[in-house]
Amino acid sequence: MGAEKLVRIEKVSMKYYSPEGEISALQDISLNIAEGEFVSIVGPSGCGKTTLLNILAGLIKPSAGAVYIQEQLVSGPTSLVGYMPQDDQLFEWRTIWHNVLLGLEVQKKVNKETKAVAEEMLRTYGLYEFKDAYPSQLSGGMRQRAALIRTLAINPEILLLDEAFSALDYQTRLLVADEVKEIITSENKTAVLVTHDIAEAISMSDRVVVLSKRPGTIKNIHEIKLTCEINTPLGRREAVEFHEYFNRIWKELDVHAEK
Repeated sequence: MGAEKLVRIEKVSMKYYSPEGEISALQDISLNIAEGEFVSIVGPSGCGKTTLLNILAGLIKPSAGAVYIQEQLVSGPTSLVGYMPQDDQLFEWRTIWHNVLLGLEVQKKVNKETKAVAEEMLRTYGLYEFKDAYPSQLSGGMRQRAALIRTLAINPEILLLDEAFSALDYQTRLLVADEVKEIITSENKTAVLVTHDIAEAISMSDRVVVLSKRPGTIKNIHEIKLTCEINTPLGRREAVEFHEYFNRIWKELDVHAEK
C-alpha cells in the first residue's frame, strides 16, 4: 500500500433544510486516505455514509469543510473519481461492450487507445466473449464485473462503491467481493466502500471507519490486520482475529448502547 496521501477530508459537515427544519447529516469528518488503500465506511442507517460518498464524488457540496484529491479541491464532479452505486445501472438496450464504453463517451474520451484498454480489461476479467451480449443475458456477478470495468475504463484515481454488492444473493455477493477486490488490487486503485455488512467491510479493507448515528461523526477507525494463509476477502474471513474485529465494530454500531 502506497504511503502517499491521495484523499484529504477536512472537517466536513453537511446540513439539509426541510419544511421540518434543519437536519444535520454529517459533522466534522476528517480523514486521510493513502494511495492504494481500501477503506470501508460502516454506520447506522441514516448516519450520512452515502452523503459522504456523494461529497467525495463532487456530486454535492458540504455545508462546511473541504475534500481534496491529489491536493485538488473537489468542487464538482471530477474524472479523478469513479462511482459504483448499489445497482449496476447497465443499460439493457446496450451490449456489454457499449455499456463499458459509456463513461468514456460521457467524458468524450473514446479513442483507439481507450478502447484498447477497455477491450484488454474485458479479456483479463473474463467478459470478452460476452461483449456482444446484453445485460439480461449475464449473471448478477458478471453484470457487476461489467459495471466495474466501465468505471475503471475512465481510469479514475479512486473508486467509490456504495453498497455495490447488496443487490446480489449472499453466495454471489461473497464471490463477487473476491473478484472485485482482486481487480481493484490488480489495477492498483484506491477504493472507499460504504456497506452495512460488517464482515464484508473487515474482509475487504485495510481500515474500517465507524460512523456514529446522525449526525455522523467518526466514532472509531480500525486498522485491519489479519493472519491468514489466503489474502482474499473469503480467505480473510478465516483469520483468528476476524471475529474479534467483528464483535468490536458490532458493539460500536449498537445505537441502543449510546442511550
